[in-house]
Amino acid sequence: MTDDPAIRSQTSRSLLPAATPVSVSASAAVLDSPSPRDVSRREVSALNLLIVDDEEFIREMCSEVGQQLEMRVTAVASAEEAAELLEYSPIDIVLTDLQLPGTSGLALLKRVRDLYPEIALMVLTQYGTIDSAVEVTRLGAVDYVTKPFRIEELKARLIRAAHSVDLQRENRLLREQLRTRPGFGGLIGLSPKMESVYKVVGKVSQHDYPVLILGESGTGKELVARSVHFSSPRKERPFVPVDCSSLTPTLIESELFGYVKGAFTGALQSKQGLLESAQGGTLFLDEIGDMPVDMQAKLLRALQEHEIKPVGSTERKRINVRIIAATNRDLEAAIRSGGFRQDLYFRLNVVQIKLPPLRDRKNDIPLLVTSFLEKLSPPEAPPRAISEDAMRRLIAYDWPGNVRELENAVARAVALGSGPIVSVADLPSNLQYPTSERAPEKDELLPLEELERRAILRMLRETSGDKLAAARLLGIGKTTLYRKLKLYHMEQPQADPPPKMDAATGG
Repeated sequence: MTDDPAIRSQTSRSLLPAATPVSVSASAAVLDSPSPRDVSRREVSALNLLIVDDEEFIREMCSEVGQQLEMRVTAVASAEEAAELLEYSPIDIVLTDLQLPGTSGLALLKRVRDLYPEIALMVLTQYGTIDSAVEVTRLGAVDYVTKPFRIEELKARLIRAAHSVDLQRENRLLREQLRTRPGFGGLIGLSPKMESVYKVVGKVSQHDYPVLILGESGTGKELVARSVHFSSPRKERPFVPVDCSSLTPTLIESELFGYVKGAFTGALQSKQGLLESAQGGTLFLDEIGDMPVDMQAKLLRALQEHEIKPVGSTERKRINVRIIAATNRDLEAAIRSGGFRQDLYFRLNVVQIKLPPLRDRKNDIPLLVTSFLEKLSPPEAPPRAISEDAMRRLIAYDWPGNVRELENAVARAVALGSGPIVSVADLPSNLQYPTSERAPEKDELLPLEELERRAILRMLRETSGDKLAAARLLGIGKTTLYRKLKLYHMEQPQADPPPKMDAATGG
């Protein structure tokens, strides 16, 4: 802290545009010519910024930066004043020093985090310890600004904090859409293709017609089947899923139809089959296209006659079961090749529901991500948000594994990430370093820099983003790799790490 009159005398002229930066003492800022762009103003205007610092000069400096960005700025000298102001004033961003007279900046951060989790937190300090830097990150600070700072740097970080506020608002809106969305069960999506699915599910659920659900792996075929069942008059009766691809061919008949005691070696008692256990309810035959052809004939007979004969029994049992089947295979092609019975296909394909792959409904990705973040976040903490850059990566990716792959990617980000916002660095390496470059044509010559860039990207993908391992495989030093990443603009946009500070100093 300083009251150096030399610094005070510079205040008024330092806040004016200057061609050459003016350096002041260590406790002040290094000032640049203010040049806020109109787009930045639009992005952060009308936001409420609260500055908490016991140095008047720093408060004036930060206030000037916020006002240049057209923010509504309030500046106070203590955490007690800030706490009082927060009770009755709408605040979007808090920029606070760690070392304050009376209540500390860390205590203020904890209070804001607990009482006002929607407020974006920024830390402004010159001194501190590594432990305090880690602590403010754990408390959810979106940025860490050290003195001396440059005006352009503070502007950029305030704009980043404003983006964080926008993200929180968008996530609240998405969560509200999740609570009020149309749809059934766990189905999520507001795209026209999903709206069409909802309409078919709503109509077919009131009838007992067989349903055939088609779609790639991971698109949510079982969720649709459950939605049909639990929206139907049979919802109080069993829903029995059967994965036809996992059943052993020699045992599939006894699994579906059951068996009586002594029917075969090891049959020490009678067992009810899956068809009978679904009595009055729904049997969901997942991956029906993988069922052996000879078993398809027996299933067809059971569906036609509404009765089954357990293995080893001479008596038939009546069944009242609705059948929903699903597959990711092309059944018409399987019919032509002899791998699927045409008569069974006609029996199952009374009502067909075709689920779109995720790449065909990318506008549903933000809603899906918000749902997964809400489900995967610890119950005692507010749901995580996701950065704009990370969301752009998720939307740009084609998701061959569909919704299941997306959920796994979000789960990984939540498990390995830290802080309240999921960043690009938390995503799987194939999303951090996407394979978007065009393959070279035959005999096409590429610049050496482009070949080098692609080699670095390939190694980063193969090492799952491990830069040390990638540098070792490339035969270069880690410092050289970092320099190349910066040269080719391949650095991941993520929060800056807390600065290293002298643990022996105070702030």
